[in-house]
Amino acid sequence: MTATRTDVVILGGGHNGLVCAFYLARAGLKVTVLERRHVVGGAAVTEEFHPGFRNSTASYTVSLLNPKIIADMELARHGLTLVERKVSNFLPLDDGRFLLAGEGRTRAEVAKFSARDAERLREYERRLEAVAAILRDWVLRAPPNVVEGGWTAMLPELLKGASLGRRAAGLDVTGRRDLLDLFAKSAGDWLDGWFESDPVKALFGFDSVVGNYASPYTPGSAYVLLHHVFGEVNGRKGVWGHALGGMGAITQAMAKACAEQGAEVRLEAPVAEVLTDKGRAVGAVTEAGEVVRARAVVSNLHPRLLFERFVDDAVVPADFRERIGNYQSGSGTFRMNVALSERPSFTALPGAGDHLTAGIIIAPSLAYMDRAHAEARLSGWSSRPIVEMLIPSTLDDSLAPPGRHVASLFCQHVSPDLADEHRDTVADLMIETVEAHAPGFKASVLGRLALGPRDLERRFGLVGGDIFHGRLTLDQLFSARPVLGHADCRMPVPGLYLCGSGAHPGGGVTGAPGHNAARAVLRDLGRGEGRGARGE
Repeated sequence: MTATRTDVVILGGGHNGLVCAFYLARAGLKVTVLERRHVVGGAAVTEEFHPGFRNSTASYTVSLLNPKIIADMELARHGLTLVERKVSNFLPLDDGRFLLAGEGRTRAEVAKFSARDAERLREYERRLEAVAAILRDWVLRAPPNVVEGGWTAMLPELLKGASLGRRAAGLDVTGRRDLLDLFAKSAGDWLDGWFESDPVKALFGFDSVVGNYASPYTPGSAYVLLHHVFGEVNGRKGVWGHALGGMGAITQAMAKACAEQGAEVRLEAPVAEVLTDKGRAVGAVTEAGEVVRARAVVSNLHPRLLFERFVDDAVVPADFRERIGNYQSGSGTFRMNVALSERPSFTALPGAGDHLTAGIIIAPSLAYMDRAHAEARLSGWSSRPIVEMLIPSTLDDSLAPPGRHVASLFCQHVSPDLADEHRDTVADLMIETVEAHAPGFKASVLGRLALGPRDLERRFGLVGGDIFHGRLTLDQLFSARPVLGHADCRMPVPGLYLCGSGAHPGGGVTGAPGHNAARAVLRDLGRGEGRGARGE
């Protein structure tokens, strides 16, 4: 059994683990990252899934990656190029009509369905952004944490709460009401109050079910909608884009930034356990028996996975252990990559065009999404599923041979417990769903990779296939993520930290949990907050 020493050992080389490693190494600490797979990046990877065809295997589009992190890590210098979709979204409808959304065209497109909705669109966007701006400010900060102890321990958290309160107080009464609505209401109720047209409501409501195994009429789903408007691409807020080379280009650039700062990333080094001594985390042991001793242990793993599989129950407080065991996870996601002999042509808008660079959403109404969720809960999947398709090869010709294309299909809803034997049945259904709007699509499929929730869990550690490392519900958000009292990335085992999407602010390729965890570690190891890891 070999043993090595480092300052910080990070469990998992997903994008948040790499962000955390970068900031820690930049502050002068010796950092070792242990990654189970043969490739760095976690769920943000680009892999060949059919001979000659490459695509982002799990995560598939970019917007939420924080601009400060992009700048600090100098990802552009390390090879990352982000390009914007030429059209944001394309909704083909059953009656042959369509709705396009994108800069300079959304209002006119909405007017095709409702002049009233077109008039309300600008005010809707303004009020949504007013709330999003407040929360965006807190992405790179730990939220107010519930702590035990006297005034010395409580004062910093009270000051955080006061700071947040001042930002909220800056809203007018309408804005404060919107803030409450977006945290507590369903997306359906929120949107029904704004718009009258079903396709228009579907355009915005789709974000509320992405990675969320729920109806758009489930209370709290409005926050999931809000979560998806935090982002930007190349300085433009609310825009979605593509990383040239796929999502793996992001994590490969991050790995280069980490290496430049001296961080070590070990591939094919699965962790067997978190090493503890007298109740404190002091390192990790790999499945090969290597011991990596460290002053701090940082986990990029799903919090349930971490505590159920790798941390000795004896050092975990009973109440925390119970609550993390009940931590809700399962996003109802079914992910597919398909290799295509030709680009699809949609009945509603035939031939080539900018609409093929968009997120193509097959979900014409909130009622459709509601039924999809209800049927999935009863039967395991919906006979009329929600499908978002991207064709990244329309923006990036490196992913497929000349004249060929790749498509990403991100599908809701299927049961998080979907059995493997149903995988192909559901995959066929997803292809048929696209075929109904783009005749010839099925015949153009040369190969495919279908990943149900269990596949996503086995391959990437996404418990229940949950792309967010836990549901974005009010009891698992902000100060309560993952458990009330541990919103500052510090786990109940001294020396153990959480840097994955199970920490604030939650899922998506943001890098924020990794940044925030680094700040906590640096402070605890007497390095202040370190150069470039300040969020305030």
